[in-house]
Amino acid sequence: MNNKRYYAPSGGHPPQTELLTGRAVFTEAYAVIPKDTMRDIVTSFLPFWDKTRLWVIARPLSGFAETFSHYIMEVADGGGSTLPETDPTAQGVLFVVEGAFDLTLNGEKHPMREGSYAYIPMGSDWAVSNTSGAHAKFHWVRKAYVAVEGIDHPNAFVTHEDDVPLSTMPGTDGKWATQRFASPDDIRHDMHVNIVTFEPGAVIPFAETHVMEHGLYVLEGKAVYRLNQDWVEVEAGDYMWLRAFCPQACYAGGPGRFRYLLYKDVNRHMPLKL
Repeated sequence: MNNKRYYAPSGGHPPQTELLTGRAVFTEAYAVIPKDTMRDIVTSFLPFWDKTRLWVIARPLSGFAETFSHYIMEVADGGGSTLPETDPTAQGVLFVVEGAFDLTLNGEKHPMREGSYAYIPMGSDWAVSNTSGAHAKFHWVRKAYVAVEGIDHPNAFVTHEDDVPLSTMPGTDGKWATQRFASPDDIRHDMHVNIVTFEPGAVIPFAETHVMEHGLYVLEGKAVYRLNQDWVEVEAGDYMWLRAFCPQACYAGGPGRFRYLLYKDVNRHMPLKL
């Protein structure tokens, strides 16, 4: 088990003696990609990234994620990119789960460490350089920005989880809380990537059914999650994708906190043509 603050995959392969039985589930309404599936054989590579591999855990696809892609990046010492993003419409969020690296964003260098968070608007000039002497691992969530005439584009920012306050859900005695990196009423943003925390015993006490598409990566702990009509067990390192309107709820059983990185699309009209 990973003893660091957040779970990050390490690759490798199971022995030939291990059973094939696993927890991976792929349905029309949701998918569960357990940490045990993130092996060496399923890694990918990207143009203009040196000494880097990644696990692609969500991508736009018929019957799967529609609005975003989600990578877990692993950059070796001496690796990185001076041309990380080749899509001029793409915005991104980086969240560091292991190690350290330097992010240069619009000419300003930012040291990134476990818990660091960066919002990168479309069209930004940015680069990643790892000279830490060890691997760096971070989440990279990408979405094509939906511009609206008369509304400014959001600004770039870099922060750290420790500097973002918990916003608690009413009536939960602080047991269910969200760290919101962008303000919910900032209409410039068309996606949010937040951290949700449940203390042991906390629940989502109804089946949430809503228009936002979700991607959830479990950073810490374990829980039982309700996805559509199914209850599934999830733990640190697992990933869940939920299509729009998929009913969802959870019980956080403990013994520690249950926390996940959450993507959702927000603040835009629904497209009337597919």
